Amino acid sequence: MRPRYTPEQIDSLVETSLRDGFCILKGHFSREKLQSWRDRFAPMLSQHIDREGHLKNRGAGRYYVTLPFTSPWADPEFFENDDILAVVERLVGKDTVMCQLATDTPLLGSEYQELHRDTPPLFPELAYETPPFQLAVNFPLVDVTPDNGPIEIARGTHMMSKADAMAKLESGEVKLEAFPMQLGDVMIRDVRGIHRGTPNRTQTPRPMVVIGYSRRWLFRPEVSIRIPRETFEQLSDRAKHLLRFNPVVESLETEGHTEVYQAFAY
Repeated sequence: MRPRYTPEQIDSLVETSLRDGFCILKGHFSREKLQSWRDRFAPMLSQHIDREGHLKNRGAGRYYVTLPFTSPWADPEFFENDDILAVVERLVGKDTVMCQLATDTPLLGSEYQELHRDTPPLFPELAYETPPFQLAVNFPLVDVTPDNGPIEIARGTHMMSKADAMAKLESGEVKLEAFPMQLGDVMIRDVRGIHRGTPNRTQTPRPMVVIGYSRRWLFRPEVSIRIPRETFEQLSDRAKHLLRFNPVVESLETEGHTEVYQAFAY
């Protein structure tokens, strides 16, 4: 996929991300490919719910499911995208690491999540926040409407302590905003921003993919990508570098299925 954005447009996306905690690339990915992903994901979600849905790993009626790093998910058009990496590398460094490939899916019966961040601060003893160190690249597998569970985010709270952000939300100085998205849209998000999932009030699941990128020195053992050796050997040099700290395994068939990323809200 050839770059679509000029250097000046990348500058604007980076500036927006630093100010608001996120930016959105409209219509960036192929709708046809994403529809294929959705069809392939549906049985995976059902199997996950049957196997460990009782754990409610993201709250009532909401499920976090890791995607296997195989076709169609191991597609460089998505995780090695030039425009996305141009923004990511400006935010978390040129030596960034890809550390996550998963989905978050609310179903009918899901509820509002508690307001949270996806990571604790690096240095909680400091009175100020650091530059970005971990990002989520989110894109849906269906159109996200006000009815099927759009994310709500409080702009600028990635650069506040959680206590300050919650106080500003309570006072009305900062407000939550819902972000519907079209199939093909991409959000690049600093995971420190205060946000929550909202209820899906429809009969159709609303899968949201997350590709995680972080600074090279950040390690969260609960999040990783297990890469089949056959797949790894077919990757480009850049992709191998992005994935260099993830385990390479002989086969995913021998890997356990239970999600280990259970604690997600900070």
